[in-house]
Amino acid sequence: MSQTLTVEIDDRVYEVIRKQAEGAGTSPARVAGAALEQRFNGKPKAADTRTEAEKEAANQRFRSLFGSVDLGHPIGIDNEQIDADLAREYGDPHEAS
Repeated sequence: MSQTLTVEIDDRVYEVIRKQAEGAGTSPARVAGAALEQRFNGKPKAADTRTEAEKEAANQRFRSLFGSVDLGHPIGIDNEQIDADLAREYGDPHEAS
């Protein structure tokens, strides 16, 4: 079963749809219908029931991770430790026993 739906769209959007239809050898209505079917086929998205405060808290938790990296070992800006690590590595001939 199918339904007819009349929608009003911006001229720029129509022009994009028209060009796609022309390239595909079909009508703008078919291109628009296919796009709508693809977009809305399947399960509808669940509504976000969080309050604005909950959304902001989640956003802040997410943003707190920006720039963080876990390399699996401690890193830092302790230049003395870095120098000691480099000296140890340069002094080790890395020869197999």
